[in-house]
Amino acid sequence: MNSLLAARGLIRLEVVRALRNRKFLFFSVLYPAGLFLLIAGGADAGTKAAGSRLDLAPFMMVSMASFGALTAVLLGNSERIAKERESGWVRQLRLTPLPGRGYVLAKSASATVVSLPAVLVVFLVAAVTKDVRLAAWQWLALTAALWAGSLCFAALGVAIGYLATGDTVRPVSMLVYFGLSALGGLWMPTATFPGWIQRIADWVPTHAYAGLGRSLVLGHAPEPRDLAVLIASFALFTAGAGVLYRKDTLKA
Repeated sequence: MNSLLAARGLIRLEVVRALRNRKFLFFSVLYPAGLFLLIAGGADAGTKAAGSRLDLAPFMMVSMASFGALTAVLLGNSERIAKERESGWVRQLRLTPLPGRGYVLAKSASATVVSLPAVLVVFLVAAVTKDVRLAAWQWLALTAALWAGSLCFAALGVAIGYLATGDTVRPVSMLVYFGLSALGGLWMPTATFPGWIQRIADWVPTHAYAGLGRSLVLGHAPEPRDLAVLIASFALFTAGAGVLYRKDTLKA
């Protein structure tokens, strides 16, 4: 009971802190929408995304919504945790009843709160500027899938925050961030990649993440492989974050 109350308190605190960071909100919420306009804004209606049955506008809408959620949960979590470790805040949290797994899940869950507006703003811009139209159930399912799927990358952000120091966390997180974005096909369709890179991209979690959304836009259930990759990645990142948290505890 005490650990549950501690987790709830941490989530509330993290949400308030994230929403007060205006610079971070700008880049995680407005930047992906701006990229959508830059990439798909000039495309003619009916222009297909390479290697996809989707038009370019809805294809890039899903890509940029995924990119926005990734920005919100990965960069925010990793840098904030590394700074908290240096400031001594994490040592204070260890005095509470909150267990390691509760800390990881609380950090991941709070980060996804910021990912929701990042997703919704891209949807709104796509609907208004490019006349993207979906059934009500598709909008709801798409929002839920991208929001829930961002938990995977929130857990990765926690792991990076414990793996890197305050001085190295930014380059490490940016390297992972840009690598996942590019290789996962968030900036351009993976069909434009060489064949051997396409085969690797099929197993990258960001590719599976965007794949969930594209399946829903097409009106059918997500691909089993995409679900399996995301679930396995979430389990791996969460376990890794828990191990790194415990190692950090032993050093303190």
